[in-house]
Amino acid sequence: MSKVRRSVCVLAVLAALGGGCDRKPQPPLAIPAVAEPAPRPVLGTLVFLGDSLTAGQGLAKEQAYPALIEARLTAEGRPWKVVNAGISGDTTAGGVARLDWVYKQKPDVLFLCLGANDGLRGTPVAETERNLRIILDRARMERTRVVLAGIQLPGNYGAEYRTAFARIFPRLAKDYRIPLLPFLLEGVAMDPSMNQPDGIHPNAEGARRVADHVWGTLDPVLRDVQP
Repeated sequence: MSKVRRSVCVLAVLAALGGGCDRKPQPPLAIPAVAEPAPRPVLGTLVFLGDSLTAGQGLAKEQAYPALIEARLTAEGRPWKVVNAGISGDTTAGGVARLDWVYKQKPDVLFLCLGANDGLRGTPVAETERNLRIILDRARMERTRVVLAGIQLPGNYGAEYRTAFARIFPRLAKDYRIPLLPFLLEGVAMDPSMNQPDGIHPNAEGARRVADHVWGTLDPVLRDVQP
């Protein structure tokens, strides 16, 4: 084959492949951008103010009952911001001291469960009630909806003290006209299968039961809050 014919064949192949010595580079194809869905607006902020029962002592973060409530809201397509403000060992006085921090979270709903450590330490009932009233007064001033959870003490604390302590919570619920969960650990307390070895703090299964219990009182309040 002559050099001329060979050059013609090469050029023909290049042309067939879309190439060529004088072919200008083509700009890359533009890929249309895919718009991400806009995030759903948050319906509100829910703060759990409590002690180790709320913090989930001895459990993974996602096993504590506030996290279980948050997961349930997410699964139902109800995007609430949930803040677990539980601190192990906290008392009602500690809750009062943390109020400014709590209200930096701008809560629409406050789930209040404090008093267990007051009772276990034998704090005078009047003092515990006074502290809880300070918290509830602040919530009223801030127009925050509140769900109050009650606590019951073990039998070895004496009938008189236990009875006076237990009466704090229904009295406050009546005075402030707020929903009351009579006993946070209903169906969990004193059940070895629901508690960690210390016999006080719920295990993972106990926390699930607490979350179910809390949900029944809390959910109607959340549904009533306007975004």
